Amino acid sequence: MILENHLHFIAQAPELDKCVAGFKAYTARRIIDQLQRQKAERLLQRLHFAKAAHKRDREYQFWQEGVHAEMILNEAMMRQKLDYIHANPVKRGYVNLPQHWRYSSAANYEGLAGLMEIDV
Repeated sequence: MILENHLHFIAQAPELDKCVAGFKAYTARRIIDQLQRQKAERLLQRLHFAKAAHKRDREYQFWQEGVHAEMILNEAMMRQKLDYIHANPVKRGYVNLPQHWRYSSAANYEGLAGLMEIDV
């Protein structure tokens, strides 16, 4: 589920921390490159300011530091996490129903087509 300032996802991988780090590095580089091509100076200034507290080896900071992973231990916990994730755009008042948020898997879990195929 993607919102304007954060995302949530459920994933499984042998070295999840390395997968997430790779995802963050790749997406940050692509987004920053696009912002530079578009000369989006205000956004680039914000990303430059954001990195000041964390990094010395780069000009911009796109993603928050760290990974906030939580192990899902059972089916009930999986359902609770999915409900929390899917409720985000509703809580923010963007949509009335979770499945109406285009950048969420909520539609998939309702048996509807989503933007991308997922394992439900």
